[in-house]
Amino acid sequence: MTRPAHRVGFVVFDGVTMLDVSGPSEVLHQARRVAPAYELVLVSPRGGPVTTAAGLVLGGTSAAAHAGPLDTVVVAGGDRLAQQPVEQELLDAAGALAERAGRVASVCTGAFVLAALGLLDGRRATTHWRHAGALARAYPRVRVEPDAIHVRDGRYVTSAGISAGIDLSLALVEEDHGADAARAVARELVVFLQRPGGQSQFSAALSTPPARSDPLRSLIAAVVADPAADHSLADMAARAAVSARHLTRLFRTELGTTPARWLEQVRLDRAGQLLLEGHSVTAAAQGSGLGSDETLRRVFARRLGTTPTEYRARFASAAAREAPR
Repeated sequence: MTRPAHRVGFVVFDGVTMLDVSGPSEVLHQARRVAPAYELVLVSPRGGPVTTAAGLVLGGTSAAAHAGPLDTVVVAGGDRLAQQPVEQELLDAAGALAERAGRVASVCTGAFVLAALGLLDGRRATTHWRHAGALARAYPRVRVEPDAIHVRDGRYVTSAGISAGIDLSLALVEEDHGADAARAVARELVVFLQRPGGQSQFSAALSTPPARSDPLRSLIAAVVADPAADHSLADMAARAAVSARHLTRLFRTELGTTPARWLEQVRLDRAGQLLLEGHSVTAAAQGSGLGSDETLRRVFARRLGTTPTEYRARFASAAAREAPR
């Protein structure tokens, strides 16, 4: 007897991010070369055409009530899911589909839908780095992992933003059909089977929230202007005209971190900027205040899961890649 195709339903809606749908869909489509084919279904709350954030139209979506049995449900993302409450119609559709599926996934801000349904309570999850803080604040029972590319917790799988849906789908193919099948699809699509490093390497520099107090704002401006200067805790406290203990309290209260960790992030951001401008690893270490090549490499490994040279190769312009290492 022929085994029924594994049915995957992509939950879409007006304003959905196109690549959140097309990237994972293409992975699963290409998997047919080495494994039993997946059956892909586009599902929306009411059915019919859906307009993506890019203005392109996805036609022929099935209404959630008529989608039929699904083995895997993938909730795609869209910026509006992180910017305003998710409408009840979308929650009802996604909730009904998720209840019947054996595996439930989200791409990017699709995690906000799963979180709003309570499906991620007490679970590890991730989303786009830009929205990870908002997800954690809005749903404190979700254990948000902002650096993860994708996270599996029980039958729920969540991924980081946009192209990370490809990583997630490769992981699903590997789970269903083994590493060789996933590796073959990755080769066909010319992508990593397992992307090096986490999503911190893609995040915007200095993404901590702005300080509220004047002493901290002035200190932050001074350090960012010259991260390579001597910024010991005592020096920073003196500049802010507060005690070291009070400065530490201000950092924890207003920025959710310590002075040392924040300073390291500032210096890491500066080092990354110098590398992308074509400076050598040694020059980036010295110009950022991290000091030595070894310290720079250690911070890159711990914070970004990559090396300075790999970081530059991945993000620098062609001209900058020719700079001495």
